[in-house]
Amino acid sequence: MRNSLEKVDIRSLSLDQLKVQLASLGEPSFRAGQIYDWLWAKAATCFDEMSNLSKALREQLKSVFVIRAVKVQQSQWSADKTIKSIFKLDDGNSIEGVLIPTPDRMTACVSSQVGCSLTCKFCATGYMDRKRNLNPDEIFDQVVLIDRQAKENYQTPLTNIVYMGMGEPLLNYANVLKSIERITAANGLNMAAKRITVSTAGIAKMIKKLGDDQVRFNLALSLHAANDQKRNEIMPINEQNSLKALADALKYYFANTKNPVTYEYIVFDGFNDSLQDAAELAKFCKHLPCKVNLIEYNPISFAAFQNAAASKIDAFADYLRGQGIVTNIRRSRGKDIDAACGQLAIKTGKEQ
Repeated sequence: MRNSLEKVDIRSLSLDQLKVQLASLGEPSFRAGQIYDWLWAKAATCFDEMSNLSKALREQLKSVFVIRAVKVQQSQWSADKTIKSIFKLDDGNSIEGVLIPTPDRMTACVSSQVGCSLTCKFCATGYMDRKRNLNPDEIFDQVVLIDRQAKENYQTPLTNIVYMGMGEPLLNYANVLKSIERITAANGLNMAAKRITVSTAGIAKMIKKLGDDQVRFNLALSLHAANDQKRNEIMPINEQNSLKALADALKYYFANTKNPVTYEYIVFDGFNDSLQDAAELAKFCKHLPCKVNLIEYNPISFAAFQNAAASKIDAFADYLRGQGIVTNIRRSRGKDIDAACGQLAIKTGKEQ
């Protein structure tokens, strides 16, 4: 029997590649379709689950292939019913994902990288090293596992997926798009692309590539300042991706996809919470159809930032709305278990 390191990762194969592999084992091509259905539509994580295959074939598959399934290492429950999980990868690395239940939706927040390389000053993940990109199946598995949590705990399946966990999705472009392909495919999880949002810190050339690829999912830009000097201070990526470069890329993206963009804006006390800041943001919003999500900041031990006062956030929102900009205020969820926006850093707590 082959060493597991020598076995082929079966989920790295396309359907056509799987047909070729099975032909070499003397199996008819329709078997590939059956196996593919087990892997992606039924999310099987071991060959013994594939009950319409003979035992002999299942044993043969085990000798040639491997399924490197992601497992839940630990989960924590917030007082607001948010569930944060640490997921253990096959190579021993860990990532985090979050289930966010609200009255009208059930959202999975998934990671795209182990750690992050962008060093945003307000984000706990930004203080970690980036170890590697996640494979498409590792992202897929997070969705499957969080969907299972939603059904088991709240008797409701996932309605939405946001790529807002650990890592920068557009620095793992091919694998992120492949994971979305499997999640949305009729022979996958069959979820609507419009239920999926990919969030980026702002990489202009990759935003243009999204436009070239005419993606159907939603795009969110973590903006947090509409002033280059301030954005440089908290998001070093802005030094190579200025607001003008981002605006040009976003206009190109919109021209090719006709998808409006969401701007995520964390409101920091005394830093970006003035009406002047709101005016700068309103001006940036004029480039293309968009909406703004104002987000409460969740303080972390690494940074000195604090959340702006509720009155400041309300005044900021009122100004934007007065300029005709659709604006939502997003209250923090799961911050008592370090599961809120910007807090993911593999911190363990009491398991439930």
